[in-house]
Amino acid sequence: MYPLRRNRRLRSSETIRSLVRETIISPNDFLVPLFIVEGKGIKEEIPSMPNYYRYSLDLLASEVKELWAMGLKSVLLFVKVPENLKDNTGKEALNSKGLMQRAIQTVKNAVPEMLVMTDVALDPYSSYGHDGIVKDGKISNDDTNIILAEMSLSHAKAGADFVAPSDMMDGRIFEIRTLLEEEGFHDTGIMSYSAKYASAFYGPFRDALDSAPGFGDKKTYQMDPANREEAIKETLMDVEEGADIVMVKPGLCYLDIVREVRNAVDVPVAVYQVSGEYAMLKAAAEKGWVDHDAVMMEQITAIKRAGAHIIASYFAKDVVRLIS
Repeated sequence: MYPLRRNRRLRSSETIRSLVRETIISPNDFLVPLFIVEGKGIKEEIPSMPNYYRYSLDLLASEVKELWAMGLKSVLLFVKVPENLKDNTGKEALNSKGLMQRAIQTVKNAVPEMLVMTDVALDPYSSYGHDGIVKDGKISNDDTNIILAEMSLSHAKAGADFVAPSDMMDGRIFEIRTLLEEEGFHDTGIMSYSAKYASAFYGPFRDALDSAPGFGDKKTYQMDPANREEAIKETLMDVEEGADIVMVKPGLCYLDIVREVRNAVDVPVAVYQVSGEYAMLKAAAEKGWVDHDAVMMEQITAIKRAGAHIIASYFAKDVVRLIS
């Protein structure tokens, strides 16, 4: 008790604060999202995500080499599909020479040791901008699962280390795991977006991939932001079905969910710090209203402190430059 115990002794200098710090950020914490487009020599900034870019395959190779040199060893790939290749079946997603499949091979050829995860969802390929096949104005769960499993197999054949289904269809983890096992891809992992909320924070991402829904919204498959217990149920079901890693998305507004999930499962927990979170900080810092780097580090630290083993973040390079 006071004065025998003075807690401020452990805060009296940066040296002692560093020595007793509970949450340490390192490059190994990060999964780097990358946006890929067709073409050559393309590095185009995303208007709603300052200092973040879409890359053509030739410049993707250079980017992953830079990431590896910085100590960032894992990437999550997303593709911007040309409009003429979109339909309601996701046929292009299964093209062995499609943009995603070539992107996987490009990364592996550039840096063979780089861990490659791939987005598995139909919205980039859908003429409706939805994560599933549309039938009679509704998203068909079971028909979608078939194509998601085939898409995952295609990614595995191209060399993906993990597939990351982000669609929130019921039972898709079981369908994907079953097909991968049947085809001999026993070592291909699944990182499931287990608790993905129907969030208003996804706007810039949809701008990046031109994947906004063409009608309605995604609330019949993504989760209600008001729900907590549902997140645990969804996550436990995904683990039972074969998920190797589970994810909570978005990040900061859902740190209570991150902690609940971390307490409930015995697999690694990922958190996606989404595009809206990135864009808000960039905008506020540009106005001079907040200290960009200080707020960025506070946010990242909060996500890890809440229980994240893995952080998918557009700030990854900024953080690593800062802590280095």
